[in-house]
Amino acid sequence: MRVRATEQDGTYPRPQLVREGWTDLCGTWQLAFDDARAGLDGGWAGLADLADREVFDRDVTVPFPPESEASGVGDAGPHSVFWYRRTLRSADIAGADAVATDGSRVMLRFGAVDHSAQVWLDGALLGSHEGGQTPFSFDVTSVLAGGDPEEEHVLVVRAHDDPRDVTQPRGKQDWLDEPHSIWYSRTSGIWQPVWCEVVPAVSVEHLAWTPDLPGAAVHLGLTLREAPADPVTVAVRLELDGQLLGEHRVRVDEQRISTTVAVPALRNGQARQDMTWSPEEPRLVDATVQVLAGPAGADGERVVDEVSSYLGLRSAGAGGGAFLLNGRPYYLRSVLGQGYWPTSHLTAPDAGALRREVELTKDLGFNAVRVHQKVEDPRFLFWADRLGLLVWGETANAFAFTPEAVRRLTTEWLDVVHRDISHPCIVTWVPLNESWGVHDIATDPAQQAYATGLAALTRAVDPSRPVVSNDGWEHTDSDLWTVHDYADTGAVLAQRYGTADMGETVGRPGPEGRVIRLPGGTDRGQPLMLTEFGGVRYTPALPEEQAEKRTWGYSTASDAEDFARRLTDLLSAVHGSPVLAGFCYTQLTDTMQEANGLLDEDRRPKLPVERLRRIITGRPDAAV
Repeated sequence: MRVRATEQDGTYPRPQLVREGWTDLCGTWQLAFDDARAGLDGGWAGLADLADREVFDRDVTVPFPPESEASGVGDAGPHSVFWYRRTLRSADIAGADAVATDGSRVMLRFGAVDHSAQVWLDGALLGSHEGGQTPFSFDVTSVLAGGDPEEEHVLVVRAHDDPRDVTQPRGKQDWLDEPHSIWYSRTSGIWQPVWCEVVPAVSVEHLAWTPDLPGAAVHLGLTLREAPADPVTVAVRLELDGQLLGEHRVRVDEQRISTTVAVPALRNGQARQDMTWSPEEPRLVDATVQVLAGPAGADGERVVDEVSSYLGLRSAGAGGGAFLLNGRPYYLRSVLGQGYWPTSHLTAPDAGALRREVELTKDLGFNAVRVHQKVEDPRFLFWADRLGLLVWGETANAFAFTPEAVRRLTTEWLDVVHRDISHPCIVTWVPLNESWGVHDIATDPAQQAYATGLAALTRAVDPSRPVVSNDGWEHTDSDLWTVHDYADTGAVLAQRYGTADMGETVGRPGPEGRVIRLPGGTDRGQPLMLTEFGGVRYTPALPEEQAEKRTWGYSTASDAEDFARRLTDLLSAVHGSPVLAGFCYTQLTDTMQEANGLLDEDRRPKLPVERLRRIITGRPDAAV
């Protein structure tokens, strides 16, 4: 197998661990709402006759949420329990015919199901998962292997997503029946791909790449599906543009290992810049990982598993009042991305839409995106890696502070970091936003300890990236100071951020009456960034009935020229600040009732792209 992960087409659901054969299970499923919660006692998991539509009374197109138009259901509810059903045949699963002879395993994988899921196959419970933003899988070999390959097996999924439960990480999904203010229609149930793959019994399950530029090496954390009965050899090969960068072999008798691949070419400081990853030069390193059985180095060694992956040689950090990329100051021009589409909600309309989102963001002049209150599809992150767009990794927050809310968010957040740790595009982790779920953090030591603990846990599992403990204000232990400020004129922004005195800036109450850094918060001379501002509302040429629904914005432009003037005024002030190390403009697209996008909800720019680009990159004279 010589599938290069860097050359994939963006449809494979797990782009940093690629195998040749996989089977897409998206498409038409059967659906039942269970508002009375009768399904478990009623035995819905064992209803095997797909022709009987008394319970499963409608079809749904997976992976689109049932609330969305793209799902074919379009029922906004509110509903809290969703049952899905479809059939599987081993004859339809790529590679399943070899399972009976070589001991391979058939894995059923879910990209994400909001918020919790139980899964049955032929009435037998496979298991459950909690966390609406993270992947999970089950071994279904015992059901699908060894029998008639044409036999139909019934797969059932029960998803639970209570719209009223504010201890559940919700992000911007509304808890009321109808979207209001800045809150959106819900995305419940299956909303990322469902798929199958056949893997060897001893196979690679997870890879965690960490580049070490000063050490001229790449660190690898590798997890096998299970510990091998007899020791195996893991062989790693790294290539850049077809040229060998490094090779390494290690003997393995455990399920999880940590090892290091030397990259001697990185020792040449003059040549390093030709190997590193950045938005301007998004060079990706191809990685091949093999698992070999048999005596180490013997002629009888045989490959039992091979996967393709990729990584980027880059570092991210903070120092000297600046954000650092590859050890050098790098000014962030970022935009707030809600990752929401009008007909499909948090699910992209198709795989190509994820690439187009990255391309549009770069075309506008941004070098970064802050994915807001959502964990993006891994295929979006692939295109950010491939095309060169920095990403701040965030997650959906809960709205309450309780032991259950703490447990849920902490567990899900660590799973998010685990999933995305290898993406070079991700340069900052953001577990909390604007004190959501910790509304009394200014006075409550427990909430302060929670924010500090989330930051510490994040650094414990990934010390290679900056962490923002609470984006926007009331920081406890952050590597970057960030503030949200929706002042409607550049003059106000210039007055607030026109001084180089960091102590004065981060210590005073901010625009929402909240200090940027809480008393006792760590002070390491962190850089300051304006990570939400702007939000100018403008609805060009919309029919009156649509314009009436686009009500949200922090200020309103009367026409295209007024919109351009307001953008120029705000961004000129930000670019002129001697203290800001970067910014994040709100926002990329109109979303539901929010009309404060640079693009409308269908991704059409409200001004010519080149004009927007000049404003965003700080060349307004060429834009007006």
